[in-house]
Amino acid sequence: MTISQFVKEKRNLTGLTQPELAEKAGVGLRFVRELEQGKKTLRLDKVNQVLQLFGYQVGAVPIDRNKLTDEKG
Repeated sequence: MTISQFVKEKRNLTGLTQPELAEKAGVGLRFVRELEQGKKTLRLDKVNQVLQLFGYQVGAVPIDRNKLTDEKG
């Protein structure tokens, strides 16, 4: 699951609209829209502001090297 899918799913489960999520997270509506649409370049601090509402944050995770090989091959 991507971050964009995760945020959209959590937002829908909590019954928030995009404008409500933006207001509660302290980010702009445009940012929320871009996040949910999967924009490739976003400010990490703002992503974490949104994720914190759901009790999460972006962090370093180990890479499954076998999965990378499978995707390239």
